[in-house]
Amino acid sequence: MSKQQQTENEITRLPKEFVDRLTRPFARFLSIQAGGGVILLLFTVAALVLSNSPWAHYFESVWETSVGLQLGSFEFARSLREWINDGLMTLFFFLVALELKRELVLGELNNPRMAALSIAAAIGGMIVPAAIYLALQSGQPGETGWGTVMATDTAFVIGCLAILGSRIPPSLRVFMLSLAIIDDIGAILVVAIGYSSHISWGALALGLLGIAVIRFLALAGVRSISIYFLVGGFIWFAVDASGIHATITGVVLGLMTPARRWVSDERLYAVLSRVIAHPASEEGSGDTKDRETLQVAEIAARETLSPVERLEFALHPWVGFVIMPLFAFANAGLPLSLGEIGNAVTLAVFVGFVFGKPVGILAFSWMAVRSGIAIRPPDLDWRLMAGGGMLAGIGFTMALFIANLAFDQELLDSAKLGIFLASVTSAALGIALLSRISVYGEKTRPGR
Repeated sequence: MSKQQQTENEITRLPKEFVDRLTRPFARFLSIQAGGGVILLLFTVAALVLSNSPWAHYFESVWETSVGLQLGSFEFARSLREWINDGLMTLFFFLVALELKRELVLGELNNPRMAALSIAAAIGGMIVPAAIYLALQSGQPGETGWGTVMATDTAFVIGCLAILGSRIPPSLRVFMLSLAIIDDIGAILVVAIGYSSHISWGALALGLLGIAVIRFLALAGVRSISIYFLVGGFIWFAVDASGIHATITGVVLGLMTPARRWVSDERLYAVLSRVIAHPASEEGSGDTKDRETLQVAEIAARETLSPVERLEFALHPWVGFVIMPLFAFANAGLPLSLGEIGNAVTLAVFVGFVFGKPVGILAFSWMAVRSGIAIRPPDLDWRLMAGGGMLAGIGFTMALFIANLAFDQELLDSAKLGIFLASVTSAALGIALLSRISVYGEKTRPGR
């Protein structure tokens, strides 16, 4: 390569700074699918250790610290744990809804019959565990906790699949990711309907007005994300005041986010060609022609990604590496006691997850395929779906989220123990079955 070509290659790249040496390894870490699950696991273990240490009282008191605003007689405050569960988790559900919207418009779920398989599996994975739980807890104090066993933890499930690497087909990852996303949406709808307090219709009307404003801004062509976040914040406060759990706001706004881009590749290249062709100006700053051309190029480059994609890129690291671990740190702690293992609530949660999840997923998937509503990818056989169904019994994050709403303090620790035991058992069984299937597949492959 000539010296001139090397110079041209260097000048077409962005300038390098010292911070790039620090951020590049971190960026590579973010690209690893299991990274979020590993951090989540570390914070979970830390919460368990601290909850069973001499500092347990201080650890718990930190999360019960009241944080808020007071203006005269008006006071808006809640505990630090509640801010995490109600506020930060809204961003988690917003991201989940963005991922679902992208899959429905641009991804694998764009095919209705392919989407039907994940939807049927998710519905079965919610109905059957809840039915088993209700059968075991009917007429007992823990009966209201039926929603706890309906959720699947996306981060841990994808982390378990990442352990298996290339030994499992990509279709299983797509199926499980889609199932978990739909499952999370279903879980938050359950929270909004089943675990909301008395509804204030006036506050709810304000929330609906805010949603209408969001729609109007989109139709008017407003593309400033900061404006949408301001209106979204207003909607969150209105829905929170209405008595409906405010995290539903994240789902609604995520599904409303456009998945289509504003600037096509052809238009972007045309704009960039003007930048290249424009002669360099000797002027410093101001409204010069070349500055205007560069500003147009900046907007065009940004708008070649849809709002769904841009928001996913921006939020995913924060949700995966900050919000979810912080949620686990605040909610996963409980005093471990072997005497609680035989508790009726612990047993109902355990059975609902470990047995109800795979049975519901397989049964509803089979019915959907058998009836012709859904299609199953050729490389996604029923054994793989059974292994995936077992992994879906890892409820953890979402299960803890719902358990905090469904149980009083007397039963909460028993429910948490059931969630932990079910998650560990489901992960072990799912990984063991999928590992056995992949090993068997390698041995029976032609040429072996």
